[in-house]
Amino acid sequence: RGSSALSFELATEGELSLEVYDLRGARVRTLARGVRPAGRHTMAWDGRDEAGRPLPAGLYMVRMSAAGYEGRMKLVRME
Repeated sequence: RGSSALSFELATEGELSLEVYDLRGARVRTLARGVRPAGRHTMAWDGRDEAGRPLPAGLYMVRMSAAGYEGRMKLVRME
């Protein structure tokens, strides 16, 4: 409910992409894109799409790309 905090650590400074997708594979929100310094980071997702509309409850995928790393995780949005 509400917002979700996504925490991660970057070993080196570099380009970062952090995006949320629905189960159809459509990107619904870009949380971060650009160069970030090394260290621990926390990004929040408020459960809204790029236009600011609240998204329905359900399962979403978060994709992170940084310095040659590609990672995915599931995120459950509840009402």
